Amino acid sequence: MSEHTQHNDKYTAAAKYIAERAGLVPHTAVVLGSGLSEVTDSIKDAVRICYSDIPHFPVSTAPSHEGALYCGLMDNIPVLLLSGRVHCYEGFSMYDAAFYVGVLARLKVSTLLLTNAAGAVNTSFAPGDIMLITDHIKLAAPSPLTGPHNALFGPRFPCMTEVYSTELRKIIRGCANNLGIPLKEGVYMYFAGPQYETPAEIRAAGVLGADAVGMSTVPEAIAACAAGIKTAALSVITNMAAGISGSAPNESEVTDNAGAAAYKLVSLIKEFVSAAG
Repeated sequence: MSEHTQHNDKYTAAAKYIAERAGLVPHTAVVLGSGLSEVTDSIKDAVRICYSDIPHFPVSTAPSHEGALYCGLMDNIPVLLLSGRVHCYEGFSMYDAAFYVGVLARLKVSTLLLTNAAGAVNTSFAPGDIMLITDHIKLAAPSPLTGPHNALFGPRFPCMTEVYSTELRKIIRGCANNLGIPLKEGVYMYFAGPQYETPAEIRAAGVLGADAVGMSTVPEAIAACAAGIKTAALSVITNMAAGISGSAPNESEVTDNAGAAAYKLVSLIKEFVSAAG
């Protein structure tokens, strides 16, 4: 059996399990990043599935990542909510980090909203801000598409001109405006972690055009774009990156500030799901 076939069998097995447990699978999926698991409180009539119960599904070891999938209603709109993700810094490969995207593709999910906690490079940002990701920078190798070509993720060399859907970004801007939530916009730069970036790396990120930095989201965004899933992404700014404010980033600051901003994110996600659904 080829590696290509093995991967597709794993996606199919995971998707089959989720579909059988959840019943009707929504067209919209939302992924919750560090410190944002309380967003799950806003989902009604939910079927909760632990990642550890899903065949072949990677299970996060990162703090504040619940590791569960919810299928239910958000303001009466069906949504698939993934509470937590895996990261390469946990020892997972890029393929593992983006595994759930292949499962979503098998489930015929058409819209994906990614969220994360990020450190600000842009000095006009502050903890508690929400940034709409317009593009990303990934200088770390490899890619979630590395290896034998899998047609599930489109052509061998997929175009990354519009990883973050112009259409979905327009919807999110409208949602934020309706809710009176100030929305920053900018470029997210991926770092592999788990160590926080050095002040020199942050200066380099700024020179390259990054507005915020983090250790997630990009592997999945690449895979989703390749698979033809419309994708948008939001960063909750939880701290100023190293060397920006004089204070050192730390895990408790990230988690606390993400939790404090969660109420804004919940409102924005609900509005988005309604508008996109």
